[in-house]
Amino acid sequence: MTQLEYAKKNIITGIMRKVARTEGINPAQLMLLIRQGKAVIPLNKNHKIKKPCAVGSMLSTKVNANIGTSTDESRISDEIRKLKVAIGYGADTLMDLSVGGDLLKMRQQALKYSSVPLGTVPVYEVAVRAQERNNDFIKFKAADILDVLDEQARQGVDFFTIHCGVTGRSLKALEKQKRLMGVVSRGGAIIANWIKRNKKENPFYTHFEQILDIANKYDVTLSLGDGLRPGSILDATDKAQITELKILGALAKRARARGVQVMIEGPGHVPLNQIKKNVLLEKKYCGKAPFYVLGPLVTDVAPGYDHITSAIGGALAAGFGADFLCYVTPAEHLRHPTADDVREGVIASRIAAHAGDLVKRRRSSISWDKNISAARKARDWKKQIKLSIDPAKAKEYRSSSKPKLYDVCTMCGKYCSIKLMEECKEK
Repeated sequence: MTQLEYAKKNIITGIMRKVARTEGINPAQLMLLIRQGKAVIPLNKNHKIKKPCAVGSMLSTKVNANIGTSTDESRISDEIRKLKVAIGYGADTLMDLSVGGDLLKMRQQALKYSSVPLGTVPVYEVAVRAQERNNDFIKFKAADILDVLDEQARQGVDFFTIHCGVTGRSLKALEKQKRLMGVVSRGGAIIANWIKRNKKENPFYTHFEQILDIANKYDVTLSLGDGLRPGSILDATDKAQITELKILGALAKRARARGVQVMIEGPGHVPLNQIKKNVLLEKKYCGKAPFYVLGPLVTDVAPGYDHITSAIGGALAAGFGADFLCYVTPAEHLRHPTADDVREGVIASRIAAHAGDLVKRRRSSISWDKNISAARKARDWKKQIKLSIDPAKAKEYRSSSKPKLYDVCTMCGKYCSIKLMEECKEK
């Protein structure tokens, strides 16, 4: 049975207990959240990992890091290094988005070395195989999709991004919308082209029941992808995006009825004043399913700094109820990310997630801030560094600038406000 099926029978599994301990909640409460479709535990029956997690309401906001080869950068060793960096800096999950080189070997290595849940976007491998076999990455059939899904599920992939909301209906809404950026999702663009060429409905949509069969068999969590997410803040929250969201909500209901865990992916590029609306709409149309957002990026003008634009949006989204943040690196829109880019992206997204958790009034998050503030007041530099979100960087900065008085920093020196107030109280 899947974790959802166990929950429907009021059975608390061992993995539920383990994750509940990590979250600091009662296992029965976690079981109820899973049963209600408000939380998921993305963990394939065939994948053994040290750090499973749950995503959803009343839980800490999770962070995902993307790795994977491209057509220009396909060294698997580089991607495994990024995997280790991402996990080392606190990513809760990983996604292998490979489209270049040996995809099977890349996935096998990622599954081998990942101590956290691993997701994929199966349409990428479908397209790569079609290119290899037919010299045309749009030339594939529904059977090819199901073969890839079944193979990846057997190998142990924990969650799939499935682009099943890009349909004839949602594409009609897109055509009427006349967006600035059109379709920016790689998977969404592949499916949109397939629909137009074949004059048929999206096979991920028409064969959704067979997809549920595979997901149920291995307990793969479905992440229903936002193939029509906005790629510019000018396209945010338009009719095409909301049409797709409603389709995903209906499919999420079908998935839960089959005992398949499901979450919903969201935008994208969204201005600050529309983030709350986007979160509320997802919860409304998708039965309060866990919401997995890419950023969102709150402006389009910061190439090279999009880990910051996404962290701003991610903090707001998490505060309003988003459950899962997909990191964005400084390389977004510019190049294939390096290991350093991955580190910057993970840290920025973790800051956003923590900021959101403070709004959600999570005790552990508030305690973390309280403890580091107490250490700062006491000018306990070792403790401050230990409690920081990136201790290595904090230590590097502290060590690079030597104050004349050890218990202060070189910013204020003898004019340190905290030290002055201590002396004031003593007098």
